Amino acid sequence: MSLRIEPLKGAQIAPIMDGLAELRIRVFRDWPYLYEGDLDYERGYLHAYRDNPRAIVAAAFDGAKLVGASTGLPLSDADAEFAQAFEQAPYDTEAIFYCAESVLLPEYRGQGAGHRFFDLREDHARALGYRKTAFCSVIRPADHPARPQGYRPLDGFWRARGYAPLEGGVAHFPWRDIGEEQDSVKPLQFWMQEL
Repeated sequence: MSLRIEPLKGAQIAPIMDGLAELRIRVFRDWPYLYEGDLDYERGYLHAYRDNPRAIVAAAFDGAKLVGASTGLPLSDADAEFAQAFEQAPYDTEAIFYCAESVLLPEYRGQGAGHRFFDLREDHARALGYRKTAFCSVIRPADHPARPQGYRPLDGFWRARGYAPLEGGVAHFPWRDIGEEQDSVKPLQFWMQEL
């Protein structure tokens, strides 16, 4: 399997939006997100990237097949719930580039896509004049019944990239877990680094 990862912006994102919506639902269904996806919501969500000249999607392809993607945009352009995590922090949200999410089909993991996703988003952030990047990860209890045995969080990978948890930087965002009848709010820990 060989991966081709391309940075896409603006109208370049339009042709992959449906595929990316389906991919997000598929990957985020797994631990730790347990997301009961909604295709209409996903399509609407992705307009924020297609329609924003400062946004980026790093898209991973195997031939013509979309197998992964990573998104980013200025934190000030993201959902308000994410900026609220910085209300008690001494950082200007206008100065932070938000590395939103990365999704990759399991069979393509371990080939360096994670590093390439971060490289492309961080390069894009620098080109826009940003000197800080941040992302968040969902917080689940250690004894959650859906937690797979032997699960290893990505903390070591993120720390090796220069990120550290932002003290007190917790966002709260709703989505519907698998098996739930309605959305519930989840805490997400922000991680940040200086570029």
